[in-house]
Amino acid sequence: MDAHNVTARLAEFLADSRWEDVPSPVRHEAVRSLLDWLGCALGGCRDDAVDRVLALLAEVSGPPAATVIGRGERLDILNAALVNAISSNILDFDDTHLRTVIHPTSPVASALLAFAEHRRTTGERFLHALVLGVEAECRIGNAISPGHYDRGWHITSTCGVFGAAAAIGKLLGLSPREMRWALGVAATQSAGLVEALGSMAKSLSVGAAARNGLLAALLAAKGFTGPERVIEGVRGFANVVGERPDFDAITTRLGAEWALAVNAHKPYPCGIVMHPVLDGCIDLHRGHSLPPERIRRIALTVNPLAVARTSRPDPRTRLDARLSLQHGAAVALVHGAAGIAQFTEASIQDPAVAVLRGKVDVREDPAVGRVEAIVAVHTTDGRILSTHVRHARGSVECPMTDVEIEAKFRELAAAGAPGCRADRIIALVRSLEAADDAAALARASVPTGVA
Repeated sequence: MDAHNVTARLAEFLADSRWEDVPSPVRHEAVRSLLDWLGCALGGCRDDAVDRVLALLAEVSGPPAATVIGRGERLDILNAALVNAISSNILDFDDTHLRTVIHPTSPVASALLAFAEHRRTTGERFLHALVLGVEAECRIGNAISPGHYDRGWHITSTCGVFGAAAAIGKLLGLSPREMRWALGVAATQSAGLVEALGSMAKSLSVGAAARNGLLAALLAAKGFTGPERVIEGVRGFANVVGERPDFDAITTRLGAEWALAVNAHKPYPCGIVMHPVLDGCIDLHRGHSLPPERIRRIALTVNPLAVARTSRPDPRTRLDARLSLQHGAAVALVHGAAGIAQFTEASIQDPAVAVLRGKVDVREDPAVGRVEAIVAVHTTDGRILSTHVRHARGSVECPMTDVEIEAKFRELAAAGAPGCRADRIIALVRSLEAADDAAALARASVPTGVA
C-alpha cells in the first residue's frame, strides 16, 4: 500500500466511526477494560508516587475541575488525567495488548474521565471513544513492533499519547483534518523509556501520555495545527522511532478487527511476561509439598522478552519486585500466591523469599511464547517437579472471566480506597452505555467521608 496516506486514513476512520459499527463483543471488552482500569486506579491511588505528585500539583495546578480517583483532591483536567494514569499504572496491574505490550486503557481512560467532568458526555460516547483510542494506539504500536519496545522505548507511553488524543478528538467531534492535527500534536509529545522501569518515572510517562493526548485534541479543536503525515512522514513518528515500520498494520482491516478483542487482563500485579512463571510456581506449590528449605534449585525457561525486562535477581523496592522474575517465582513458591501483599518491601525482606530468589536460574528460549513458561523445581531429595504453562491465566487464550475481573476490582478498591462504594461503581460501569453522564464514575470513586 501507499504509506503516504496512513495518517489521513486513520484520522478519517476515527472521525467517521459510528458506535453501531462497533461489534457487541468489542463493546463488552470496553466495559471489562474500563472496570479493570478503575480498579487499578483505586488500588494505586494512595501509592507513595501518587502522594508525591499530588504534593507538587497542589502548588501549581489550575482551578479544580476533575476528580482524583479514590481521593478527595480535585485538579484541573490535564493534571487529573496525569495523576489518574499514574495511579492506574503504578501497581503494574493494568491490562495489556500482548502483541505490542502496550497497557492500552490507562492513558486513554484517564484522559476521557477527566474530560467527561469538563464537558458532559454520555456513556455511549465515552465507551465509543475508549474503543477508538485503544484502536489508534495499538495499531500505531503494531506498525513499530517489536523493534520499538526492544530498543528501549516505553511503548505504553509513546503510543498511549495517540490513543488519548484520538479518544478526546472523537468526543470533541474533530473533522478528519483536525484529527490529523491532534495526532500530529500528540506525536511531538511522545516520550517514555524502558530504562525507567522499576522507578516512579515509568508511570509518570504513562500519565504524561494521558495529559498530552488530551491537550493535543483540545488544541486541535482550537485550530492549532500539526503535521499532516506525522506517522508516515520521512521524519515522522514511525520512521524515527521504528526500525522497519509496517504501515499496513495500521490500516489493514481497519474497522473489521479490533485491538480490544485481543486485550489481556492481569491476575497478578507485576510485569505480564512474568505471569506464566507465577502460574507454574503456584500450581507446583498447590500440587506438592514444597517447604522452601527443601528446594535446591528453580529453573525457569522463558521468552527472551521476559529476561530482558524482568530478570532482576536482587530487587530492593516494591517497584523492582514487580519486575523481578526471581522474586515472583520465590514468593509464588513460598506463599502459593502472587497478589499485592507479595510485592511489598516486607515480602522482599522475608528471609525465606530472599533465600529462594538466590536459587532461581533463568534461561531464555525464543521458541517459548510471551505468555508461556517452563518451570522446574529441583528438590534436595532429588526430585524434579516441573510444569509447562502454555498460556498464562489472563491471556487471550485463557482470559479472566467477568466474575474474576469484578473480584479483582473489589480487592483493589478495598486495598487502595477503603470506604469506596465498589458495588455502586461496578453497577455504573456495567450500565454505562445507557448512562447520560459518564462523569458519575469519577464522583462514585471517592470513598464515603473523604472530603
